[in-house]
Amino acid sequence: MGPLQGPRGRSAVVGTVTLCLAAGWALQTPGGVSLVVPQPNINATVAQNILLSVEYSCRGVATIEWKHVSSWGTTSIVEWRSGNSANVSTVYKDRVTTFENGSIQLRNVGMRDAGYYFVTVMEEHGTNAYGTIIVNVYEIIYEDLHFVAVLFTFLAAVSAILICFMWLCNKSLHLFQKKTTHKLTASTTEDIELETIEC
Repeated sequence: MGPLQGPRGRSAVVGTVTLCLAAGWALQTPGGVSLVVPQPNINATVAQNILLSVEYSCRGVATIEWKHVSSWGTTSIVEWRSGNSANVSTVYKDRVTTFENGSIQLRNVGMRDAGYYFVTVMEEHGTNAYGTIIVNVYEIIYEDLHFVAVLFTFLAAVSAILICFMWLCNKSLHLFQKKTTHKLTASTTEDIELETIEC
């Protein structure tokens, strides 16, 4: 078989070369979105601030979206395009801070904030990356506060008893001093009377 000639042969060669160049470009160009979740489990107590930390990288402009899923349902938290301001849902207004790397900070967490947090990073070319963080929220243990309250009450009672004891001691001292002073004045008066009589 001889070399390809004519328009049909040239288009096959051009098509093959174009296909090879496109494949080479695709292999050399790092494509898609990568997303890293360094801390997939977070434990927090009520009224604490938590950081839902992620790190993403992509070729183009990315859109980041966070959602919260719990037994109360699914709630959209925030969505933003890199470099633009964030669109925070009204439920999370004044409680969420966004960061350029895709992370968010959630302030003053409550029991309803426990659950799964899903982050989606969407690249403008259509590639997506997903991450999940599990958040456990615990109430403050009131047994510790109970112990502190009992200890405080005990110390207050002991200090009240000591104050009463000091007051009684002070009164007793004043009574003793009065009696001693009265005896001294009485004996001095007797001495003066005796001296007068003897003279």
